[in-house]
Amino acid sequence: MAEEKKHYMTEDGKRKLEEELEFLKTERRKEVVERIKIARSFGDLSENSEYDSAKEEQAFVEGRIAQLEKMIRNAVMIEEEAGSSHAVSLGKRVKFIELPDGDEEEYTIVGSAESDPAEGKISNDSPMAQSILGRSVGDKVTVNTPAGEMKIEILEIN
Repeated sequence: MAEEKKHYMTEDGKRKLEEELEFLKTERRKEVVERIKIARSFGDLSENSEYDSAKEEQAFVEGRIAQLEKMIRNAVMIEEEAGSSHAVSLGKRVKFIELPDGDEEEYTIVGSAESDPAEGKISNDSPMAQSILGRSVGDKVTVNTPAGEMKIEILEIN
């Protein structure tokens, strides 16, 4: 049997996934089952778009439940390294400057389950994170992004 993928996450990230899982199992499932019951009452299922839609939603909810259970089961917690800010690693906040234009950016490196670039959280699997993991303050790094090469200098690691 193939080894399952590890999902790196913080305590907060795991808690959010557990909350979503609980919601889907206790509330969302019941809502979808009720939609299916109502749609069945409309008669002929072969031409019943409400029924088809409800069944598709049920498949989505069940798929998400399975996905969340797998992620939680294979969670590897990101431990905070007390006082150690020498190298970029999971759970660290990294401030860098784009070269040569000088735009400053700041991201926290998290597991893919918690990734949310709009909130400043990037996945450890992203091109940016892959390029800076293990690097130190002052390092100049070339990052290969889908938009092309980007050169940065690491300013701060927390």
